[in-house]
Amino acid sequence: MSEALLKIGELAARAGVSIRTVDYYTTLGLISPAQRTASNYRLYSPADVDRIHLVQRLEVHGVPLDEISAALTARQADVTAILDRIDVDLQALQTAADGAAPEMQGLLAVIATRVHSLITIALQLPPDSYLP
Repeated sequence: MSEALLKIGELAARAGVSIRTVDYYTTLGLISPAQRTASNYRLYSPADVDRIHLVQRLEVHGVPLDEISAALTARQADVTAILDRIDVDLQALQTAADGAAPEMQGLLAVIATRVHSLITIALQLPPDSYLP
């Protein structure tokens, strides 16, 4: 690795979260230690800072942590199925928007914007981030 591995406190400081948050994300499988020291301290990759920020962005958009964990650990076939489901849902949203009353169109536009934002975040994931 080109960059030195980080102890849990260093990772927490760089990511702007508490050590407890790092520990919780580790427990949920959102991040994983790259290795352990001889004293059994967990060492994390510097890339885990970005991973923590990604999880936080998804949380802000209302995605539950268990769903984030499942998406980050999904296999390629699972990702394809998820994208197919999103496509069907977006088509249903578009159909609903087309036939909605004017006062509902604003709400549906907000929902569509949030969906597009989540898809944009998902597309920023490196291809190997969802492989086991």
